[in-house]
Amino acid sequence: MQFEAESNGIKYEVSVLEGRKAWRVSLKPEGEDWRHYEIPKTDYQFVDQTISFIFKDTSYLVDAIGEGTNYDIYTRGTHRTVEIYNEENLLHESLKGKAGFGGGLNLNSGMPGKIVKVMVEPGQAVAADEPLLIMEAMKMENEMRASAEAIVETVHVQAGDNVEAGATLISFKKAESKK
Repeated sequence: MQFEAESNGIKYEVSVLEGRKAWRVSLKPEGEDWRHYEIPKTDYQFVDQTISFIFKDTSYLVDAIGEGTNYDIYTRGTHRTVEIYNEENLLHESLKGKAGFGGGLNLNSGMPGKIVKVMVEPGQAVAADEPLLIMEAMKMENEMRASAEAIVETVHVQAGDNVEAGATLISFKKAESKK
């Protein structure tokens, strides 16, 4: 499993591989080299959503409580909040219409995918939560919806297009207020 994480303003690339006898965990802080660690399965347990393991002759008990991309990690009397971004998290956040993942005046792709169907056209007024397009990502068809009332300014894609993560799919302009 590979993902990106951020904690205390530091971004990390993370790789976790499960072998027959051990977990291989690799961390790469932004701008630094990879660091590789091995945790023998004999020194690892998962009980009641808590992980217990021995690392470098020290015992750790770790609780991870997550919602969306944010996880609160408790271990050895300390607390840290970590944001974790894997492809599935990015997709779910983009479908929620959160700023940075698809909210605001643009609908952006949270991950690579293929446009299956476009349901709007330039000049069309859309209501909050109205379907805009269907995108296939991770072998699933996902209906992307408007995060707020707006006017479709530009549709940048059409059915059959393959898009990269972060691509602008639809641009909006604010709907005129009703008086």
